[in-house]
Amino acid sequence: MKEVIEYIVKCLVENKDAVNVVIDESDKETIVRVNVAESDLGRVIGKNGKIASSIRTIAKSLAKDRKKTFVKFGE
Repeated sequence: MKEVIEYIVKCLVENKDAVNVVIDESDKETIVRVNVAESDLGRVIGKNGKIASSIRTIAKSLAKDRKKTFVKFGE
């Protein structure tokens, strides 16, 4: 899952070196933290959050054992 999310985000941003994807898994949930440069945050979120919503949908479809999956965006 990490590689897929990282690939998608790197295709969207200008500063590819600043992209960092961290996955924290527990028994009940998976948290995906996507960190990008501050100037690229709007590109990842998109108008009305549509790109962020799409990334969340992809992450949920890739989740193991149908755990709750959360994607958090930041810098």
